Amino acid sequence: MSVGTSSAGAPKAAPAPVPRAGEPAARPCDPDDLPDGVVVADEHGRVVCFNTAAERITAVPAARALGQPLDRALPLEDLEGRRWWPLTDPYGGLAIRVRQPERNLLMPGGREVLVSARYVRTEPSGPVTRVVVCLRDTEARRRTERSHAELIATVAHELRSPLTSVKGFTATLLAKWERFTDDQKRLMLETVDADADRVTRLIAELLDISRIDSGRLEVRRQPVDMGAAVGRHIQAYVAAGQPADRFLLRIEQPLPALWADPDKIDQVLSNLIENAVRHGEGTVTIDITSTASPREGEDTGTSVTVSDEGPGIPEESMNRVFTRFWRGSKRGGTGLGLYIVKGIVEAHGGTITVGRAPGGGAQFRFTLPVAAPAYLA
Repeated sequence: MSVGTSSAGAPKAAPAPVPRAGEPAARPCDPDDLPDGVVVADEHGRVVCFNTAAERITAVPAARALGQPLDRALPLEDLEGRRWWPLTDPYGGLAIRVRQPERNLLMPGGREVLVSARYVRTEPSGPVTRVVVCLRDTEARRRTERSHAELIATVAHELRSPLTSVKGFTATLLAKWERFTDDQKRLMLETVDADADRVTRLIAELLDISRIDSGRLEVRRQPVDMGAAVGRHIQAYVAAGQPADRFLLRIEQPLPALWADPDKIDQVLSNLIENAVRHGEGTVTIDITSTASPREGEDTGTSVTVSDEGPGIPEESMNRVFTRFWRGSKRGGTGLGLYIVKGIVEAHGGTITVGRAPGGGAQFRFTLPVAAPAYLA
């Protein structure tokens, strides 16, 4: 980006290159088009460019900054309260220095900004002819840090309850083993076992989130019978005491051969059906159908729709359902399950949506590409 100065001191863009015959004329690069704040100082240290994003981030009007010395237009301090420009000394410092890495600095009033700088020299070790400063708002980074802190706090809170129970029961059994009957011992050990399973699930959720966020969630594809997989979940609920007529499974035949990670698909089904059972009412309907593939280049996919007849999800909350820590009206759980479900479905190349079921409850629908391996194509 080449920026000069007009007679009035305002920034002007470099002349646009002459287009070739038949090519549309290229519009010169305008610093105001850039999403980050850009401040440019000339060889004398005076500001010749102060774009719109820099105004927004620093709350300093461009008209006030243009023509001013760089240290006056951007009176930056480090987090220890020291003035930054005398410390970095771009014009009189090391002649081999070409940049300043990004760091957190403060504007007057405590406004925090991310600042990086580039020192432009016409020749190596020559004098600085231009200082280009890039400014970024810290709000996005703070949101990420808050999200991570909230994740740690939530998981720590959820872990503390079962671990306290495990510690209490094991300590009691060790101290007073002879005083309890066999039935009492069995009840305590069953509780410890259930709490240990809960801790294991929480740790698995945390690992899944880490892999989803870093793009390292592995999918080991195998043939999956989606109807049989849903049937196993329904049988488990019936065995646990749910009435069999609460579930309606409808399978449209024929279904395409589906290649997916069976463990992760079980995780998706478990979460969606559990939500329908716990938070919904009436009949839980699961429809498995053949549909258009969400992946380009494939004709067919498999779609699974889980619906209930409960109060459903408020319209204003539907765009937050798959975010971290979202919980419905009934509190409980970590609020991470649907975030993980979305990550698993998307790792398979699929899509997932939420809406209102015909019976008025919530309706979740995910679609997976058949993803057959190349040797079967």
